[in-house]
Amino acid sequence: MRLLVLFVLGILSSPVSAQTGYPTRPITTVVGFAPGGGTDTVSRIIAKTLGEQLGQQVLTDNKAGAGGNIASDLVVKAAPDGYTIYLANVGAIAVNPHLLPLAFDPLKDLAPIGMAVVFPNLVVVHPSVPANSFAEFVKLAKASPGKYTYGSSGIGGAGHLAGELLKMMAGIDLVHVPFKGGGPAMQAMLGGQISAYMATPVAAGPHVKTGKVKALATTGPKRDPFMADVPAVAEFYPGYQATNWYAYYAPAKTPRDVIARLHREIVKALGTAEVKDLLAKQGVEPVPGTPEELGAFGKRESDTWGRVVKQANITAN
Repeated sequence: MRLLVLFVLGILSSPVSAQTGYPTRPITTVVGFAPGGGTDTVSRIIAKTLGEQLGQQVLTDNKAGAGGNIASDLVVKAAPDGYTIYLANVGAIAVNPHLLPLAFDPLKDLAPIGMAVVFPNLVVVHPSVPANSFAEFVKLAKASPGKYTYGSSGIGGAGHLAGELLKMMAGIDLVHVPFKGGGPAMQAMLGGQISAYMATPVAAGPHVKTGKVKALATTGPKRDPFMADVPAVAEFYPGYQATNWYAYYAPAKTPRDVIARLHREIVKALGTAEVKDLLAKQGVEPVPGTPEELGAFGKRESDTWGRVVKQANITAN
């Protein structure tokens, strides 16, 4: 009898995850920007295949505002059960802590799951801007300080930092106009409300192909293979580099086995022909990595962009 009781108690005290099997209900991917931007598009592309693999729907929840801080705060406070995950960008993880007195630390209060994509931004201008090359645009900006504007998906985002670094290295004066995501920024670009836009390939690529915007340069260390005819800013200003990235995180106390399952399935999804093809059409390619690699990378990025924020005197206002 004593052995039977112990056996029953052992079953009752076994981990819930072992009884139920994760996941048993839909998973929400939080995105810190409005629909139509790069992060949102990439999230939805991956979510479809990821959901099929997990056997549960993977939803995308847009929580735009404060450069991604609203989304970060929501995920940090979410139950650490694997049902709320975060597709964050460089700004949310490596820049915002240097801009605002946050109530949380992304590097400590979010658990890395794995990298999704790494890519450069594009320097695009409205057709009304009388410049057909990057060199011509810099010349225009130097001739008329403060006349031309550039938009970004938000203060502290990759596009904002790319623009500020360009201003510093090229010695030009462009007025920054932040938006609540890539979608609204691109609409302003198409409407001629801003002169230039430090855009993601996802947001700008289709409009470059149709001639609605002009791509003048990329912000990576070298030319983007998806747009080999567009020069890199580094060709004009050696050492210039401002890449963007989207990576998956979860609340800090999410169980390791759940993190491992999510990482495994995300890597698998990124390796499928369908996801690769859809991402390629947006001008980006998957660059999966381990949680440990993402953790170390996020720390390096935070150190790098913290210095730029300080040198450029970037503020949240």
